[in-house]
Amino acid sequence: METVSVEEVESYAGPAAVKRPLSKALGASELNLNYYELEPGESFAFGYHAHTDQEEVFYVRSGRVTFETEAGDVAVDAGEAVRFAPGEYQRGTNEGSERVVALAFGAPQAAGETEILRACPNCDERTAQRIERAEEGEEGKDGGDDGDTLVTLCVDCDAETGWFA
Repeated sequence: METVSVEEVESYAGPAAVKRPLSKALGASELNLNYYELEPGESFAFGYHAHTDQEEVFYVRSGRVTFETEAGDVAVDAGEAVRFAPGEYQRGTNEGSERVVALAFGAPQAAGETEILRACPNCDERTAQRIERAEEGEEGKDGGDDGDTLVTLCVDCDAETGWFA
């Protein structure tokens, strides 16, 4: 048995104000478990995405998350959960005015390929993306230049589509 204080697990750079990967701290080998806090406008993910081999379940502890899905937008309120099958596209965003606190469960731990789609300003459409760490001293739209900033890039034309500290 393992226990961990969520507050003691270091948050890392990404599209959410707080993302704490709990799986490693708990020694989990078959399940991904992440703790999130989303400010208004923030998302769980870098873009609209799907995992080829992993199903995901999101449990919203407080606030409301709106998930963009292939079937349209779905609102998930505090005390509710939603499941996405492997290969099912989604992106959860805090479109409200209060902070969201949520847990995300993914199984199996190995997600397989993850395809991320974002609007590309050069291609004029939503395109596949890759994520890279911004180079030390490079300053993005968020002002981050500490080497912990991530940038999303269009795989078709290399245009920058997002910065995440």
